[in-house]
Amino acid sequence: MLSGRRVVVTGAGRGLGESMAHAIASAGAQVVVAEMVAERGEAVVDDLRAAGHTAFYEPVDVADETSVAGLAERVLAAGEVWGLVNNAGLADTVGGRYFWELTVDEWDRILAVNTRGPWLVSRAFVPAMRDAGRGRIVNIASDAALYGSPRLSHYITSKGGLIALSRAMAREVGDDGITVNAVAPGLVEGPSTDGVPAERHQLYAQGRAISRPQVPDDVTGAVTFLLSDAARFITGQTLVVDGGFVMP
Repeated sequence: MLSGRRVVVTGAGRGLGESMAHAIASAGAQVVVAEMVAERGEAVVDDLRAAGHTAFYEPVDVADETSVAGLAERVLAAGEVWGLVNNAGLADTVGGRYFWELTVDEWDRILAVNTRGPWLVSRAFVPAMRDAGRGRIVNIASDAALYGSPRLSHYITSKGGLIALSRAMAREVGDDGITVNAVAPGLVEGPSTDGVPAERHQLYAQGRAISRPQVPDDVTGAVTFLLSDAARFITGQTLVVDGGFVMP
């Protein structure tokens, strides 16, 4: 499906990002694990290589313009990039307070990583994709932005902004052979949701059409599909993958 193509996955050092890196590699792609925490990123690359896949680690802080520019320079020096998965984001223990209780620093921190980060990374790689006349960008959003989850206003604003950004980007690069889509997972079990209050886990369990817990592998198929040629005429869309909790 992705044989011989290179795909960059940000925030691929654990949880959903790690699962996506494995799924994309299993589809035949060479995977660039772009991760801020070196030990995590290197461990994922070791696992991918042990499974017979081609993978490389690259450090990046997606909220830092200089760091992102360095990532793009190093990766593109090795050749064409087919796909970009903007997965890096802040979700750990970000909820629990009303919007009027948040500080400006908290608000800016979430928006810097979850919305500005994907814009910075996409901006760095899109010129090369345009030159090649092809490419796939998948932005990892959240169904919380569609549901309007309470006491998460900065987080759902950041993910809602990412959905809007995906639409704008799709219209701007469509005739360059590049598609841009968003995937909006639900509450995925893993490190980034360990700190989510039990009542929110219960809300999802009761509200899903498929009531079992959501795991990372529930999302990876949708992402891999959107990176593939099979999705060549799909762009500007938000694919909700949450077991039927949100039905837009």
